[in-house]
Amino acid sequence: MDAAIETRPGVFKRPTATTGAWSWFSTVDHKKIGILYGATAILFFVVGGIEALLIRLQLAKPDGNVLSPSAYNQAFTMHGITMIFLVVMPLGAAFANYLLPLMIGARDVAFPRLNAFSYWVFALAGIFIYSSFFLGGAPNGGWFGYAPLSTKAFSPGHNMDFYALGLLILGVASTASAVNLLVTVVNMRAPGMSLMRMPVFVWMVFVVQFLLVFALPVLTVGLIQLIFDRLMGTNFFNATKGGDPLLWQHLFWLFGHPEVYILILPAMGIVSEVLPTFSRKPLFGYPVVVFSGIAIGFMGWGVWAHHMFATGLGPVANSAFAVSTMFIAVPTGVKVFNWTATMWGGSLRLKTPMLFSIGFVTMFIIGGLSGVTHAVVPSDYQQTDTYYIVAHFHYVLFGGAMFGLFSGVYYWWPKVFGKLLNERVGKLHFWLMLIGFNLTFAPFHILGLQGMVRRTYTYPKGRGWDGWNFVSTVGAFVIALSLLVFFYNVIVTRRRGAVAGNDPWDARTIEWTTSSPPPEYNFAEIPVIHSVDDFWHRKYVEDKEGRLVRVPSGGADEEEHDRGSGVTDGHGDDHHAIHMPSPSYFPLLAAIGMPIFAYGLIYSRILIAAGALIMLTGLYGWALEPGSE
Repeated sequence: MDAAIETRPGVFKRPTATTGAWSWFSTVDHKKIGILYGATAILFFVVGGIEALLIRLQLAKPDGNVLSPSAYNQAFTMHGITMIFLVVMPLGAAFANYLLPLMIGARDVAFPRLNAFSYWVFALAGIFIYSSFFLGGAPNGGWFGYAPLSTKAFSPGHNMDFYALGLLILGVASTASAVNLLVTVVNMRAPGMSLMRMPVFVWMVFVVQFLLVFALPVLTVGLIQLIFDRLMGTNFFNATKGGDPLLWQHLFWLFGHPEVYILILPAMGIVSEVLPTFSRKPLFGYPVVVFSGIAIGFMGWGVWAHHMFATGLGPVANSAFAVSTMFIAVPTGVKVFNWTATMWGGSLRLKTPMLFSIGFVTMFIIGGLSGVTHAVVPSDYQQTDTYYIVAHFHYVLFGGAMFGLFSGVYYWWPKVFGKLLNERVGKLHFWLMLIGFNLTFAPFHILGLQGMVRRTYTYPKGRGWDGWNFVSTVGAFVIALSLLVFFYNVIVTRRRGAVAGNDPWDARTIEWTTSSPPPEYNFAEIPVIHSVDDFWHRKYVEDKEGRLVRVPSGGADEEEHDRGSGVTDGHGDDHHAIHMPSPSYFPLLAAIGMPIFAYGLIYSRILIAAGALIMLTGLYGWALEPGSE
């Protein structure tokens, strides 16, 4: 039974055990699934970071020989695939899965088992792609998979088969999750929570799910064509047989530019929650921030060909996409002004989440300014395929997305685990990451303008690139050190961290009204919402002179919360019962069939049959599994 929650007389319970290691394999609790997404993404982050360090070691000096040309191609391809599809996207999904129901006053997502299925498909797709290292070689044609480099003629092994099939499986996970979260936001908001009372983070996640639903099918079409070309002898991208390699670029970037906003909008939502909390004032221009996020999502569909200015589209197309690229800077700039105005005149508390949010804003501005230069077609002709481009997207997607996501990690960690990450160690993490990030990627601007081509595995002496490449390599290891500091913080906090309490930051949104960590049912009684930042208005009122005055026994007070919550521990005759959907192994079983089916497409028809049988068994078992009533 893949349903929401019912209430009935009795006590709170699930019919199947929800503790112990095995419970994680059958869980349908959105909070556990959010933690699984986050932990898996961090694991892939470590792997992708190791690949980045290998790349930087290879380029630290001229004529490097750390990696062979083939190994280098695999390393930079897998680094890109990992960071985009296996780190930043699932980290955004981790926050969305854990927090979205809490922030809209729901007890779970609309389809809990579909949520579990989405996670397992994602995790198994990542394992499938990485298994290529042990089966003849990893993808080696760049994370963008440009044809004809990705076709059989130029990549005769199975490397790019793993690329295409792995991304197709990941697309299933993201699409299922997107539909689930869209339905959750539309149908499961608490009473009184109109769309314009939703937290900005929820709004940004909402926009991202629309982008996923409409963008992923475009990539799916291109990937299916690529698989047909590679495995079945078709000629979609074979120019010698009437195909068109540029067709791949159009399909990929029609997906790829909305993908940029899929990656960055969750971080923008996080920053829009953190800055007001630590400025102790409302977000400046809440409706403007919301509608600028919607505008970014909408306008993102009209700029894809600025990735293709050098392909010969012609002056009319180049001019049109140059203008649209300039226009999309407007709603992004509006957000920056709103964030700045939120901090202006506020009572700033420079805690670690606040530092990472400020770091996000400043690094994202640098990335945005270098991005605007790509709208100037003659300039873009010179920058295309140089390290200047690499600098730009790392400032946006690392300086932007990753700084924003780390802000969210520090901000919501006490809500998720009940303990505060150490502030001093957290600030050390921030400063090391900020310094290391700029040491790594600022030199890329100079290297690109000096003519260093991206995707080159080595370079000769005498080009003037030696010093900046060495500085960049040092910076990469400083970033790695900052992550070790973060992991140290996590380990120490788990062992002896300070207990957080329900509302350690004096926050503004309703996820902080429940305990830390939240109970399995989130809210014993679904809250009624009266305004934006409803929790803040429960805690504070204005006196006659316009000053904030704390309401006695404020909304953050734990005893007050317990008295008004209806159910706290699930025991006692006077409690309302809360029925939750029961755990199930069938989503995992259905997900297991997908990579087996993909292996079959590469190696054996027997595996195709086995994968299909396992997948269908999981789906039918899921559909026919009795409800827990």
